Amino acid sequence: MEQSSQQPVWAVIFISRLSEGAEGYREMAQEMMERVSRFPGFMGAESVREGELGITISYWRDRESIQRWADDPRHREAQKRGKEQWYQSYTLQVVRIEQVKNFRRK
Repeated sequence: MEQSSQQPVWAVIFISRLSEGAEGYREMAQEMMERVSRFPGFMGAESVREGELGITISYWRDRESIQRWADDPRHREAQKRGKEQWYQSYTLQVVRIEQVKNFRRK
């Protein structure tokens, strides 16, 4: 999240370990990022993947927007495929961010 903010927002922290192979995962991940970027209440995301370990943090205006995204039919399909074939494991945390401060050396 780039800007400093005093208004509380929500974040979903998704930490995953991919199964070996994970065919079709990258394409679905790209599709989900394109889809969520147009989703009401979505404020942005940061994501890194190093080998099998991935961490994605998405930012949301409110808890209701997070739930609507979780219930989106195409996202539900991606969740199902993740459990069945792509992930060895994952952890999902929903947190309320009370304050954001940024520093950037010029």
